[in-house]
Amino acid sequence: MKKSKAAVVHQQGGPFVIEDIEVQDPGPGEVLVRIAASGACHSDWHQVMGEIPKVWPAVLGHEGAGVVEELGQGVTRVSPGDSVMLSWFPACGTCFYCQREQHNMCETYRPFLESGTAMDGKSRLYLKGEPLTQFSTHSTFAEYAVVPEQACIPLDPEVSMESASLVGCAVMTGVGAAMYTAQIKPGETVAVFGCGGIGLNILQGAALCGAEMIVAIDTVPGKFESARAFGATHTINAKEDTLQALLDLTEGRGVDHVLDATGNPKVQENAIYPLRRGGALTLVGVAPHDAKVTFDTFRMHHQETRVLGCFYGTGNCQRDFTRIIQLYKSGRLKLDELISRQSPLSEINEVYADMLAGKINRGVLTFGEIKPCTF
Repeated sequence: MKKSKAAVVHQQGGPFVIEDIEVQDPGPGEVLVRIAASGACHSDWHQVMGEIPKVWPAVLGHEGAGVVEELGQGVTRVSPGDSVMLSWFPACGTCFYCQREQHNMCETYRPFLESGTAMDGKSRLYLKGEPLTQFSTHSTFAEYAVVPEQACIPLDPEVSMESASLVGCAVMTGVGAAMYTAQIKPGETVAVFGCGGIGLNILQGAALCGAEMIVAIDTVPGKFESARAFGATHTINAKEDTLQALLDLTEGRGVDHVLDATGNPKVQENAIYPLRRGGALTLVGVAPHDAKVTFDTFRMHHQETRVLGCFYGTGNCQRDFTRIIQLYKSGRLKLDELISRQSPLSEINEVYADMLAGKINRGVLTFGEIKPCTF
């Protein structure tokens, strides 16, 4: 068992409180990872605010990169000292969905996405002898995490932990939404609602796919410089007449694809109207768990409008994390530029305040050199 600093949320609404917790040794098939960097993702904030149900107290965090420190029985994929990226939704490779190349639907790991425990139904994290709820078996807002070995993806030591940590959610989800869910084709037109961490990655995913026109839409014009750097060819202030602006850009037809990164039900509900006939809306941002929308189904029928859900970029972490790093190293995909603020874990509340105010693209929490400490 190890001692670890962690950001603990004790109640809905927060705040994060830095506490000394205990991290249990890895069990069979598990790996103890010393966390070097963790992205501050909006999905964690959804949980803090109760938009995704959670039992408190909890340690959140799901975008992580670090170094393997200990192995549980039977682990063969990694070795102590390996640099790894962490996937918060790994895949077993053998279940019904994995056999059909739907690794992001893996039924082996799905029950533990929101269980708040490891795969044996027990937590690996304790505060003063009481179990803490985990995030998807991970909880990377701590110096140590115990994760399934399938969650560990080897990382080229030349790539910084800070940049690599974002591959675990923001990059995989955004780039995957464009490439795998929407399946954007060369020459197509794309509109992206929301220019946060996910939205910027959708933009660069659309650019990688060869989209001819990529329109970034947000209520904060200060985000448009970054949007253009990540591939946007046009920008629209969402406080203006977005529908008319998109129709003007497309000779009145509408765009081939709309991808929503906001998770705002009202945005999603209206996002079918800028689509051309036969166009597709892809829902990428996380909406509150009880959100409902009403679509104009008569219009959808006559225009063959498609609405697609996107979970984790429709990706395969074992395949796609490595591809993303290869694209990054070849200069075709941005990672470093996503990070607007890099701060120690002790500043986690300030990082989230900046994110919610639209001051940063993405914040990354870093951990100093950690000396092994056992009871």
